[in-house]
Amino acid sequence: MTLLSVNLNAVAQLRNRRNLPWPSVMGIARVVLDAGASGITVHPRPDERHIRRTDVFELAELLRRDYPDREFNIEGYPSDDFLALIEAVQPQQVTLVPDDPAQATSDHGWDFVGQGALLRQVIGRLKTPGRRISLFCDPDAGEAGVAAARDTGTDRIELFTGPYGACFDDEAAARRELEKLADTTRAARGAGVGVNAGHDLTLANLPAFQRAVPGIAEVSIGHGLTSDALLLGFAEATRRYRAVLES
Repeated sequence: MTLLSVNLNAVAQLRNRRNLPWPSVMGIARVVLDAGASGITVHPRPDERHIRRTDVFELAELLRRDYPDREFNIEGYPSDDFLALIEAVQPQQVTLVPDDPAQATSDHGWDFVGQGALLRQVIGRLKTPGRRISLFCDPDAGEAGVAAARDTGTDRIELFTGPYGACFDDEAAARRELEKLADTTRAARGAGVGVNAGHDLTLANLPAFQRAVPGIAEVSIGHGLTSDALLLGFAEATRRYRAVLES
């Protein structure tokens, strides 16, 4: 079964628009966890335009205290500040992304060969018996990319599903993107590397992704689930995403 980790960046960004205490990141975290989400994902950026450092510590405490069976996944570029944050918070999963701080959102995977030395160093620092590392991965990485990722010491890759989400209305283009994702997933599982996925996954396009790309351990969904929650509420949106993943 594919697990669902709910990304709360969009909730934090809405809160920060008025610098008010609501919507409450902690409150929404409770709602989605009570609705069955397997964990919470955040991507704290240096400018704190959505998730703040204080949120990270508060979420970590919430999970430890009230939801000890759920996971905290923190995404980010491995700057010195980010690495220090990880060491202070001790999440169960760290997803490393090759983002420039100014980017609106993640939009490409790592160059596992060209940036392999950096990744090996960072993974060597962060990896502990109680923590897994995941590396953001282009959908067409294939066997060569997966082999290079494995050599960094990572536990998992996270497939960047943005290109698939962007072309879902074009059946032929979506099929081509799903084939890339499926090929990379098969290569990863054959190499002993776990596979997560995330970006622009929605209730509309997730079922086809699930059918075409079996073997995904976890999806991290934020923007799509938050958009659906505007109509459905966060609890119902979480339940509907879980129903797709469990079908």
